[in-house]
Amino acid sequence: MRARWLVFLLCAPVLAYAGAGEHGDPVASVILVVTGLFLCALLGRYVAHRLHQPGVLGELLMGVLLGNIGYFFGSHLIIILREGPAIFSIVQDIFNGFSVTAAVHSVIANADDAQSIISVLSSVQNIEYLKIAYIVDVFSRYGVIFLLFMVGLESSFTELKHTGSESFKVALIGVVAPMILGFFVAFGLLPDASWQTCLFVGATLSATSIGITARVLADLKKLKTREARTILGAAMLDDVLGLIILAAVSSVITQGSINPWGIMHIAVLTLLFFAGVLLLGPLILQKAIYFFRFLPLWEAKLVVSFLFVMSLAWLASYIQLAAIIGAFAAGLLINDSYFELGTDKNKTELNIWQLISPLASVLTPLFFIVIGLQVKLETFFNKPVLLLAAALTAAAILGKLISGLGANKKDDAWLIGIGMLPRGEVGLVFASIGKTLGVISDALFSAIVLMVVVTTFIAPPLLKIRYAKKQQ
Repeated sequence: MRARWLVFLLCAPVLAYAGAGEHGDPVASVILVVTGLFLCALLGRYVAHRLHQPGVLGELLMGVLLGNIGYFFGSHLIIILREGPAIFSIVQDIFNGFSVTAAVHSVIANADDAQSIISVLSSVQNIEYLKIAYIVDVFSRYGVIFLLFMVGLESSFTELKHTGSESFKVALIGVVAPMILGFFVAFGLLPDASWQTCLFVGATLSATSIGITARVLADLKKLKTREARTILGAAMLDDVLGLIILAAVSSVITQGSINPWGIMHIAVLTLLFFAGVLLLGPLILQKAIYFFRFLPLWEAKLVVSFLFVMSLAWLASYIQLAAIIGAFAAGLLINDSYFELGTDKNKTELNIWQLISPLASVLTPLFFIVIGLQVKLETFFNKPVLLLAAALTAAAILGKLISGLGANKKDDAWLIGIGMLPRGEVGLVFASIGKTLGVISDALFSAIVLMVVVTTFIAPPLLKIRYAKKQQ
């Protein structure tokens, strides 16, 4: 009973906002919604914890629940938030002189969804919902930047160089096989889809969530096993390869055609970006640390890390790579050794991960709950969508299980393949970028999210079962 009241108390502010009037403070509505969404995400994580599942699944499913219940009850705010990145285009068109009706129809293809949004925005007072949705989306984008920065912090360029040929082969197979399978699944089941859409679906299936896999292996106390080292090494390489593929595919989509020279340009640009970060990054960090030496060490770590990740995220975006590539590169490069100058007064017990993780803990859940809000369950009443989701899930599982063939013959190939299964936050990041680029429809987005949920759900129990069987 108490749990039911807790659900109501945490989620009511967001759902109830649909009927709220204007506030004296123009920021009050944003504070209410962002705080309400964060509390809902925490509740989702709590439920996932009680069910022994990754917290990201709880945040995602809470977003799905909140979005569809709010839509069912006619929440104006939820109707806007469900459209995700499309809100940026609507706002831009309105500022460019389009009427609300024209702006919505130019962005939202589904007639029913477009009419719902037009009805909400028909009142001048309700235009405030655009502001709230815009700011919520900005917060969620900060969340994904910090998420990839934290993933990078758990890795390093040195570790990537020493993961060995086995991890490289597992990663390569684990990227190529799902991408090919995903492309042909989309090509076969989406006859009206463009080749760009099929290509992006394949790229989305290639991702692996190192965070979820590492957490499961740690919980099982298997991080020191040969298979675990191979899995984690492959997952780190998988992140790098996946981000390079994401950059290349995104560029191909924006250019509208396959241009071998363009793809080579992106690949070279990506390599130059990482090379430049590797060569110039340490020098820049040393100069920045020297400049901020007037700050306490813990504060200098926080400030320099924040400026470094944001600068590289902006730089990556500026040269037409994804901002998350810059965030990941920043995490790979920076470490506490840059700040330790050899004297006791220049040492602190707090490391960079501990200082940045509070920011990630607040902002990253917003990304996942916003992603969940965009999942429209009504699309699953369409049999082709369910068939597509099932086919994508099968391709995602098969493609990663095959990757175990690249492991050492002495290792358990099935175990390594299972460890590569979770798509988790990385798959959601890819899907959200595809939606932003306009190549992922609502139905396809929902199918991809279902694939992410299934692969993330099944990996932990399968790893436990496989390790138990191996010990027999």
